[in-house]
Amino acid sequence: MTVSDRYRTAWDGFWEQSSGEPGEPFWDADPALTAKRDLDHLTPYADRSLPIADLGCGNGTQTRFLATRFAGAVGVDLSAAAVNHARRTDPDGAATYEQLNLADPIQAAALHERLGDTNVYMRAVLHQSDPEDRPAVAATVARLVGTHGRALVLEPTGEAKEVIAAIAAQPGGPSPKLRRVKEHDLRPGEVAEGEVAALLRAAGLTVLDEGATTLAMSEARPDGTPVELPATWFVAGRP
Repeated sequence: MTVSDRYRTAWDGFWEQSSGEPGEPFWDADPALTAKRDLDHLTPYADRSLPIADLGCGNGTQTRFLATRFAGAVGVDLSAAAVNHARRTDPDGAATYEQLNLADPIQAAALHERLGDTNVYMRAVLHQSDPEDRPAVAATVARLVGTHGRALVLEPTGEAKEVIAAIAAQPGGPSPKLRRVKEHDLRPGEVAEGEVAALLRAAGLTVLDEGATTLAMSEARPDGTPVELPATWFVAGRP
């Protein structure tokens, strides 16, 4: 299975017209507000002597942080331009980066062959995936964790759209960061309540823990606090 041409073109266009600098995309918040906090959910279950794969790594902002907490880190993204940005902004080689179609089982199997069982960090990827691709993306998560890895999957809830709509409706209209999302046809989808857990279970994983959280964005409110989207988190693996 491969992702749609529209989806690939949209993401390539976005990253090709980006500087790749941390914080430029709407969602690219400081790891202190994102990956660092998110790992509180994963680390009680994860073997940190295993590497971690950052699925949908973009410009590698979170991947570089994850590399400081696990034996190794690899960031993967559909967009070649994103991967190039990630490599450029990691001159010390804290992590490695690869282009990968998460809906392609052959590519997923090849990555698992190279890494062995690995932990997985996947933040707000499923809602940006076409619905028909989501089972394949979940299957890639299951393939990568294998027997010993653990996955942390975070997704915005339906209420996140209301938060974004309110920001876009502020005086002056959408911010430059939000306008870029629309200009490149990055259509925020919605993952229905219960869908993430169902996808993980259908892929052969057990949901070990879950809860409510927020996803910090790089966008700030007028008072300087970061925009946060309501979200849920899931830790999954094979018991």
